[in-house]
Amino acid sequence: MTPFGTTTRGEPVHKITLAAGDLTVSLLTLGSIVQSVRLAGVAYDLTQGSDNLADYEGPLRYHGALIGPVANRISNARAIINGMSYELERNQDGLFLHSGKNATHLHLWQVEEVTATTARLSITLADGVCGLPGNRTITALWEVRAPGTLHLTATATTDEPTLMNLANHSYWNLDGTDGWDGHHLRVAASAFLPCTDLFYPTGEIVDLDDAPDMDLRAGRVVSVHAPDFDNNYCLSDQREPLRDVCWLRGQSGVTMTIATTEPGLQVYDGRHAIRPGKAAFEGLAFEPQFWPDATNNPAFPSILLRPNDPWAQISEWRFSR
Repeated sequence: MTPFGTTTRGEPVHKITLAAGDLTVSLLTLGSIVQSVRLAGVAYDLTQGSDNLADYEGPLRYHGALIGPVANRISNARAIINGMSYELERNQDGLFLHSGKNATHLHLWQVEEVTATTARLSITLADGVCGLPGNRTITALWEVRAPGTLHLTATATTDEPTLMNLANHSYWNLDGTDGWDGHHLRVAASAFLPCTDLFYPTGEIVDLDDAPDMDLRAGRVVSVHAPDFDNNYCLSDQREPLRDVCWLRGQSGVTMTIATTEPGLQVYDGRHAIRPGKAAFEGLAFEPQFWPDATNNPAFPSILLRPNDPWAQISEWRFSR
């Protein structure tokens, strides 16, 4: 581990660098952030990050982070759990977005164990943090595996019924260019969730046969605004064994395959994810997760976590050139 900087709260942040085969990955103890992903023979970083800690406390507060306890949006900023109503922070347009000001991406994670190829980080959220019940512990085991795989196993426990839906929020550009336009993208989903003007699901589950502009099953070259992406792709209706769900290829020939256990994959075009000195649409985000706003949509897979329930999210990113 090496020092990375000090937060505005005076907390020291460290960088952890893991390597195996052709892949080198750097993580931050702030937010369990994936700060850098480098592939041998490629002269640029594959993920959008920063060497400046202040950026992660400002415009890059979601870049690369493991967001929880509930990623994405809860439309009415209210959750009903075991018949009890919980009022949540309205931190964007009256919505509860990415768990608000006390979410996991804004705090230091404890370093449990580090080797040359693995890092185990954890964070504890006390009862009531982020407006939700339960003393919760979240653990992230990051592993770099030869020749070019980043593997994440995230686990969570609680002592009261609560909501849990984590998502890694990395942005990717496999060409090292100013924008992702021209990448080839395929997603193994037969349905998606259309959104309102405030980007939370309408509640409809739309078959992609009826929405050809959003259909990525066959794979195609994607371009900015053709269409706009900030939607959940429905991979399944429950957690599944680890399987490949997303394939991205740059014009450079660098490829990334995402596998996950999760039933959803949020695809976001980065229109508002602007790094200092850069422009919009620099990178694409792919967020393995449960479907957003599930607490308000009974037809969506449930994100309720009870005491003693097993809870494990597994995702991996495989790179080649």
